[in-house]
Amino acid sequence: MRIRRRIPLVLAVMLVAATVALVVVLRKHAPPEAARLLPGADGFMYINLRAIRRANISGQLPSVSYDPAYEQFIQATGFQFERDLDEAAFAFHYPAASSSGTGGKAEARQSEVFTGKIQGDRLRGYLHKVATSVENYASTDIYNIPMEGHTFRVAILGVDTVAASDVDDPGVMQGIIERSRKLASPFGGPAFLRKYYKKIPITTRYVPFASLAWAIFRVDPAAGGADASPMSLAFLFAKPAVVVASARAFSGIQLRAEAFTDSEQDARHVTQQLTTFLTIFHSAEGNSGKNPDPDLKQFFDSLKVEQNGERAVLTAVAPVGLIRKITQTDVATPAVKKP
Repeated sequence: MRIRRRIPLVLAVMLVAATVALVVVLRKHAPPEAARLLPGADGFMYINLRAIRRANISGQLPSVSYDPAYEQFIQATGFQFERDLDEAAFAFHYPAASSSGTGGKAEARQSEVFTGKIQGDRLRGYLHKVATSVENYASTDIYNIPMEGHTFRVAILGVDTVAASDVDDPGVMQGIIERSRKLASPFGGPAFLRKYYKKIPITTRYVPFASLAWAIFRVDPAAGGADASPMSLAFLFAKPAVVVASARAFSGIQLRAEAFTDSEQDARHVTQQLTTFLTIFHSAEGNSGKNPDPDLKQFFDSLKVEQNGERAVLTAVAPVGLIRKITQTDVATPAVKKP
């Protein structure tokens, strides 16, 4: 009789364990939490600065002098991007071709989610100082900061998470706040991001596991100035496509960019364009008469372009030494949007 009574309890425990295991597996293959908070957009980018610092890829950076506006931000908040920022996720909103209204180049907008070591009280004090108004949505303050003719919205979502957006629609920031309330869901995040972050079945990934940085964005050569992708590659394409690019540390920095097209013919066109571009570049490098940097030469020699059905794939390996040379000779002060 006792055994019969225990059976429902055992089954319930097994069901809970299976549910937890499923959620863990799904979360492992889902986009990072910061990216899942982002709104629907035409392009996405993610950088794991915590992992980059742990891998010591950039080495010891030289000291730099800060822009006055950035120095003021540091003094007020105690936050330094290069030291305290752990993750950064961006959503790129392409404008309509006619959105400029004056015949000029249309303006793109961005939404961002940052995680890191945040001193909440100091940051709130700074935001109150620069904001012209503060709205409250779902028990979260939204700081409205006027900037270049539109409103830049900022919200502190948690002890280590901040969201920002310069999209005109206030619903974009409200949606980020709502998603932050159910962050544990492995099914969260924009559909476009989820589709190209991983492949179904989930054992196959478009973005390689443990990538330090990645980008997923649409490319439309017919959009002209309205196409404001994070990496402007429209000149390589004859028709719309989706590009997934990633970088991860493994025997150097492995770089991969994959263009998803509508047909094998379109993929062949992209492959040929890339091959021609690299051939011209190598030819110009050979005729320069200078001895190339060995790390730079290794990088260019590793570049490889191939077609895989309806996809064009570019791969390369950047030596860690090359990354350190670039970061140590061209250190820039992080851009801080000035109210």
